Amino acid sequence: MTPSDTPVPAQVPLPTELSGAAYATTAADAIRIVADTQRDAIAAAAGLIADCIANDGVLQTFGTGHSEAFAMEIAGRAGGYIPTNRLALRDAVAAAREARPAGDDEPTGELERDPEFASHIYGLVPEVQPQDLFLIASNSGGNGSIVEFAKLVKAKGHNLIAVTSLAHTSRIDSRHPSGDKLLDVADIVLDNGAPYGDAILPLPGGGAACGLSSITAALLAQMMVAESLVRLVADGETPPVYLSANIPEGDEHNHALEDRYAGRLRRGL
Repeated sequence: MTPSDTPVPAQVPLPTELSGAAYATTAADAIRIVADTQRDAIAAAAGLIADCIANDGVLQTFGTGHSEAFAMEIAGRAGGYIPTNRLALRDAVAAAREARPAGDDEPTGELERDPEFASHIYGLVPEVQPQDLFLIASNSGGNGSIVEFAKLVKAKGHNLIAVTSLAHTSRIDSRHPSGDKLLDVADIVLDNGAPYGDAILPLPGGGAACGLSSITAALLAQMMVAESLVRLVADGETPPVYLSANIPEGDEHNHALEDRYAGRLRRGL
């Protein structure tokens, strides 16, 4: 598979009023617009997810900052797939610092911008296999480590789905030496519809407040899962899905399915 065709933007009209009601109206509009404009990309992504699950692959998810919420929607949650991993920034930072000489620490934000940091993110994956699918969320899509991680994922032969803000990434310069951004590397790109800077409510003195990307990224995550389940069920598969741990049979069901992926899942982290 080659990187995706030009992704379709989700153009969300921004409010002119500072209020909770304005935020709710804009968020509701964004959900509708993102669901509609990203339909084809969601379907394509769902096909990759279904293929990964059907071939005993694991969904490897990563997002920095508030994009970590996207990874949490995919990995290790009730109603989601069992074979999933959330690759957390804090764990990659710890791995990077262990690999550095004593006293040679960099701030977390600097590591996120450093292309060399990508190997530490990939190193978090236990027993990675070729059929594993990677999903990366980054609102800007331009930090060096994110782009290098995407390139590393593709060099290792994995399929890659990206969630980003087309409005934001189109207005920044890449921090990667190649000049590429996340959307230039991924097989499938989904637009979360967030504006440049993410925040949507205008402030009287300039600037904006109240971010949008977490809501629409969660929507995209759940729609991809739902559509991939449609495909698996249609093919006669029994999808490996988590039950809530807070119902009587939840733990027994979940542990039995997790055992099928022994050594390949990051849990309790």
